[in-house]
Parts: sequence; C-alpha cells; structure tokens
Amino acid sequence: MKPKLSVRLFFLLCCLFLIASGVAAKKFPPAKPLDLNTATAVELAQLPGVGPSMAKAIVQFREKSGPFERVQDLLAIRGITERKLRQIRPYVSVSRPEPRKPRSTSRETKIFSA
Repeated sequence: MKPKLSVRLFFLLCCLFLIASGVAAKKFPPAKPLDLNTATAVELAQLPGVGPSMAKAIVQFREKSGPFERVQDLLAIRGITERKLRQIRPYVSVSRPEPRKPRSTSRETKIFSA
C-alpha cells in the first residue's frame, strides 16, 4: 500500500509543479502601449503572442525598412498574421516618424565644393 501512496504523492507534486511553472511563465502585457519605433526586443517579447524571435524580427525589420508608419505594417513581418495582429494591437502604438531633413541646395553644394 505504501508504494501506491508514494506514486500518488509524486504525481500530485508533479502536477503542482507544472501548474506553478505555467503561472510563473505567464506574460503580463505592458500597462501602456509600446511604441513600435522605439521598443526594444525585450519589451516586445512581453506582448501576448510575441516571443523572443518574433520580437527580434520586429526590431530588425524596423532597422532595415525604417520606422513604422502604422501598426498594420507589422503584417509585413513573417509570422504576424491578421489574428496575431488583433492580439497585439491593444498593446502597441506608432509614434510619428521624424520629418526627413531637406536635401542640401545647390548653393550649399557650391560653398562646400569650393
């Protein structure tokens, strides 16, 4: 009879451990929306449905293609579907990209080339 008790106790402890680890691993979304143009990969990984590799892909896309103009631009990233976008949308925003600096005029070019 003692072996059955120890097997049940072991099974119960395993179940408790799995439940506790699942609660500890749960993500807590940010209190205020993250700016897609300034958020780090670590911050983005806290979003529901976004893991470390997808967060890294978002940052790499931003670095390669420039700042996001709208949240829907996330759909250009492999692995982000309409469904995932609906899941992420409440927790992200996009700041207005800084205006581009005007190109130098021909007068400035003449001054520097002389």
